[in-house]
Amino acid sequence: MKNEALKAKFQAFFGHDPAITVHAPGRVNLIGEHTDYNGGFVLPVAINYGTTIAGSARQDSKVDVVALDINEESNQFDLSDITYTHKQSWANYVRGVLKVVQERYPDVRGVNLMVTGDVPQGAGLSSSASFEIALIRLLTQLFSLPIDGIEAAQIGQEAENSFVGCACGIMDQLISAMGKPGHAMLLDCDQLNIAHTPVPASLAIMIINSNVRRGLVDSAYNIRRQQCEQAAEAMHVTSLRQASLAMLGDAKRNMSDTVYRRARHVITENARTESMFNALQNQNVAVISELMAQSHASMRDDFEITVPEIDYLVELVHGQIGDSGGVRMTGGGFGGCVVALIPKNRALDVTNTVNKFYHAQTGLKQSVYVCSAEGGAFA
Repeated sequence: MKNEALKAKFQAFFGHDPAITVHAPGRVNLIGEHTDYNGGFVLPVAINYGTTIAGSARQDSKVDVVALDINEESNQFDLSDITYTHKQSWANYVRGVLKVVQERYPDVRGVNLMVTGDVPQGAGLSSSASFEIALIRLLTQLFSLPIDGIEAAQIGQEAENSFVGCACGIMDQLISAMGKPGHAMLLDCDQLNIAHTPVPASLAIMIINSNVRRGLVDSAYNIRRQQCEQAAEAMHVTSLRQASLAMLGDAKRNMSDTVYRRARHVITENARTESMFNALQNQNVAVISELMAQSHASMRDDFEITVPEIDYLVELVHGQIGDSGGVRMTGGGFGGCVVALIPKNRALDVTNTVNKFYHAQTGLKQSVYVCSAEGGAFA
C-alpha cells in the first residue's frame, strides 16, 4: 500500500492525520543459518518488502493499533497494563516492543498506529522483525528517543524473546535496522560488529516461497537451540562460537549423535559464512555456488530443518544455474523459502522451470520474488 493510501485509511479510522509514517524492510539471509543465537556469523540482506506504520502520539497512555492486512483488526491496551493476548497473536509484537521501550524510556506515551506490510507471512523473510523495527523507528521519531540501530535491534529481540516467546537471535532485527543498499551485511552476533559487502551487480536475489507453512514459535526451532546449548556445555564453552571441529571431535563421546550433528552444522556454517563474505567481495561466483550448496546439505543432513518440498526447489534451481550462481534454504526451516543468487539473464528461465515442475511434484503453488538489497530503517 502506498503511503498516501495508508494516510487516508489512518485519517478515516482515527479522525486525524498521522504525525509520521515509517518503513522497515524484511530480510533474506544469504548464508549463516541458526548461527545467530550461537554467537556466530550471518550474512543477510534487507529486501524491498517490509512493514509500513503510520502513527501519532496520544496525550494518554492508551495504545490503539489497527492491522490493515489482517481484516483491519484493531487491538487496544494501556501502557500501565501490558499483558500477552491469546486472541490476536500479531498484537503481541506491538505489546512486547512497547513494554521493552517503556522500561527503557518511561516518558513514552500512548499512540495510535496503523500497520501494513508486504512481507509474506510465515515464509521466513522476517515479517516480525520488520514489524518490530518499524514500530521502534516510529516511537524513536515520535518521542525523540536516543535509540540507534543497534539498540533498536536489541529492543526488538528482547520483545520477541521475553514477551512473544520466540528464542530468536538478533540478526533479523539488526539487518532490518542497519542494512545498506546494494550490500549484504556480515554480522558477528557475538560482538555485534558489522561489515558490508556489495552483492555482485550481475546477480539477482531470487526468493522462492515453497508455501509450506510453519510458525517459528511452535516449531522445533527452540529444540534446536537447546541442542546447541547442550553441545556447548559438553565442550565447556559459553557458545558454539568458541568451538572448533577438533573440540567437537574430542567431546563427541559426551553427547548424543543428534546433538553432535547440530553442533557440526553450526561450526561449519560459521566458517562458510565468513568465506561467503570474501567470495562476494571478490565476486567469485563459483565459490559462492559451492558454499551455498554445502550450507543446504548441512541444514538438510546435520541440522535436519529442510523439508522435501524445499529440497526439491533447491534441486530445480541448481539444475538451471549450476555453478553460475547459488541456491539454498533460508530462514528458520521446516518450510518457508529458498534463496538463490542467479545471473540476471537467467531469472526468467529459472522462474519458468519452477513454475513448470514444482506444483506438479508437490501439489503446492510457489511464489517467486526477485528482490533488491535495500537500506535499513536506522541506516
